[in-house]
Amino acid sequence: MTLRSVITGSGSALPQRAVSNAEMAQMVDTTDEWIVERTGIRNRYIAGEGETTSSLAILAARRAIEAAGIEASSIDLIVLATATPDQTFPATATIVQHALGCNGGMAFDVAAVCSGFLYALGTADSLLRTGMARRALVIGAETFSRILDWEDRTTCVLFGDGAGAIVLEVQDVDASDPAAPGILATRLHADGAHNQLLYVDGGASTTGTVGKLRMKGREVFRHAVTNLASVLEEVLADTGHVPADIDWVVPHQANYRILDATARKLGLPAEKVVVTVDRHANTSAASVPLAFDTAMRDGRIRKGDLVVFEAMGGGFTWGACLARV
Repeated sequence: MTLRSVITGSGSALPQRAVSNAEMAQMVDTTDEWIVERTGIRNRYIAGEGETTSSLAILAARRAIEAAGIEASSIDLIVLATATPDQTFPATATIVQHALGCNGGMAFDVAAVCSGFLYALGTADSLLRTGMARRALVIGAETFSRILDWEDRTTCVLFGDGAGAIVLEVQDVDASDPAAPGILATRLHADGAHNQLLYVDGGASTTGTVGKLRMKGREVFRHAVTNLASVLEEVLADTGHVPADIDWVVPHQANYRILDATARKLGLPAEKVVVTVDRHANTSAASVPLAFDTAMRDGRIRKGDLVVFEAMGGGFTWGACLARV
């Protein structure tokens, strides 16, 4: 028998306010046609008064706990990926922990922007398999609308707010059984040489301000397609799988053209790619778990499916995880 981290439940949450491309066109110089043609985005959700990264994370976490059929008190690890925490410190994960009533275990944030959920998942998997915890909440939550420059039409139309969560628990499985559930492989990377292609122009130790998001979209696109295809090949090689074995790809929802180009580079049919970017836009660290929960709840992803998660974000950071759900 082998110890594996197994996904037992998922949940997600969105702010109340949906903002269409038509509404965006009333705010900045853009059009629905321009946004859809370049990104595939038609809608996004924007956090209102009283809606925060922690409030969205708490709601997503509660839904994941309910789906897993467990008590919140059994959670002894929370890893929350976010680039938009409620406070500089303490970690937003501790706010979630207290709200759920599972105080006493580990709770901390991970900052890897759009790759944050993959980094959080890899961290939680390692802690579970080494016996540091038995059951974890892995969360991606963002209120990116709070760091957007609403006069920059090239960036403000791309992002939205939301949260996604999974319950991950360590189980003894028969690794010789190809249908045995759990995380099979994770690969994570970073290359700080590309800091100025996607970043926020502020920070506690530099400007003393939160800052606003800045991006050179064309260069990010080029790196994303190359890096994502490469890291997907890595996790497949680690497990002896080939692209045809994959039931579903759950990618970071940044841009439909990136999703399509990455799938084509691997020879994967578009029908195997979970796409929610049209409805939610880019929710950074929340986008992968939000897309996963959407596909779980609408019945596309089923128990036993082989699923690959992948993402790339500012830093650059990027990663992929192969799991049998």
